[in-house]
Amino acid sequence: MSNDVNERLIKLEMDVLAANDKVAAENRKEFVEDKILALNLVSSPGSGKTTLLCKTIEEIKNRIPLAVIEGDQQTINDAERIRATGAPAIQINTGENCHLEAQMIKDACAKLHPEDNSILFIENVGNLVCPASFDLGEECKVVVLSVTEGEDKPLKYPYMFSASKVMILTKIDLLPYLNFDVEKCKEYAKRVNPEIEIFEVSSTTGEGMESWINWLDNKRKNLVG
Repeated sequence: MSNDVNERLIKLEMDVLAANDKVAAENRKEFVEDKILALNLVSSPGSGKTTLLCKTIEEIKNRIPLAVIEGDQQTINDAERIRATGAPAIQINTGENCHLEAQMIKDACAKLHPEDNSILFIENVGNLVCPASFDLGEECKVVVLSVTEGEDKPLKYPYMFSASKVMILTKIDLLPYLNFDVEKCKEYAKRVNPEIEIFEVSSTTGEGMESWINWLDNKRKNLVG
């Protein structure tokens, strides 16, 4: 590939990201003004992200207004699972795109109308690469990693873990049956991002959920004031 082609591709990528960042800034401004805690949940496919989200909703839905934007390449299955909890949800099918973009969030919010002083959960497409580069206007990214995956994921996908403020290690009830080194995984995550907060949870047994819910409560209180 010639240098001219490389330069055009780089410019195109920069233009796309710049346009996305402009809309993301608009989203962030609206979220801040309406005191909406917007969280961008990212992970590999099969990490248990939707199950964690359903469990989280069950824990807080009676005392905190919330809404969910579901991102997937195809199907509406995840949005239906979320709606079954009683939470309002809208599905975005990205087709061939492997990530959500800020304009998609802006359009979804115009239909979903998340309440003031609420939490907006954005469940991104299952992918630890592309979503790291696309700001949606969220307060922070929350990367979900399952113990059924390798503990070296933070080193393999450093951009995602460095872009995330929180890592949730899921399916810890399966640890007795797996060869997964929790402390090594946490060490790798801290190596990539020394400031990352880490929670170990089981959506099945509820273990560790209290710490995650407390973090949500405190984050929302700080935002609402």
